[in-house]
Amino acid sequence: MKLTYPAIFYKDEKNDAYAVEIPDLPGCATGGDTLADAIFMAIDAASGWVLDELEDGNPAPVASLPEDLNIEAGSFVSMIALDIAAYAEKYGNKAVRKNLTIPAWLNTFAESEHINFSQVLQDSLTDMYYKQKA
Repeated sequence: MKLTYPAIFYKDEKNDAYAVEIPDLPGCATGGDTLADAIFMAIDAASGWVLDELEDGNPAPVASLPEDLNIEAGSFVSMIALDIAAYAEKYGNKAVRKNLTIPAWLNTFAESEHINFSQVLQDSLTDMYYKQKA
């Protein structure tokens, strides 16, 4: 899923740095020592904000039009692009409950060995995933 949001950049002349606010994502703000750092930090902060919402079952907020934003003198608006699928692959951690069926004898063995079924399945699927990506 690819999304774009307008971000408001505020130049801090005193510290020669930038603060960034993403108005469509309440409370999502960050900054950077340089404009490049501020842009990358804004993308990271917004991606994390949206991923949290999606993992909680909420939709991604609709983006405002840049021209609809009221900005202070000396600040500017720039669009930031988010690749939520790539971000989720790297940072997503919401667990999804899955049921499985195994033979009774295998269940007896696994329980006697105190095997964590979820961990075994996660480890196996992770190994398969990375072998496929290689």
